[in-house]
Amino acid sequence: MKILFESNVLFAAFTVRGFCEELFEETIDLCTIIWSAPLRAELVRALRRKQLVTPSVLDAINAFTDICEIVKPAPLPRRVCRDPDDDVVLASALAGRADLIVTGDDDLLVLKNFQRIRILTPRQVLEILHTK
Repeated sequence: MKILFESNVLFAAFTVRGFCEELFEETIDLCTIIWSAPLRAELVRALRRKQLVTPSVLDAINAFTDICEIVKPAPLPRRVCRDPDDDVVLASALAGRADLIVTGDDDLLVLKNFQRIRILTPRQVLEILHTK
């Protein structure tokens, strides 16, 4: 299974002990993780805004980058999300042929699917993984 984590889910996984971290750790060995340079930059910007960029956090992001399948976001023929900044998530998932997008963002969740890519919350994905 190929999964793309939206940046807010990764932010939570890297900074807070909790649900997103648990999901992240479970999927690392079970799935191929899709990521792109724009999504990496978005995560680093968010961490900088909260003053959470430390050498250990950057090391964790670099280690994460090394295990991901890095893709160049596919061009979208038109705007898809009601928040245009979220189109890069869809474009990256499309380029990586992801099966799932994991997000807590309502602007993405409202879509439910995008070109056969399911858009689910972290809890929904964890439930899927636990039923297999």
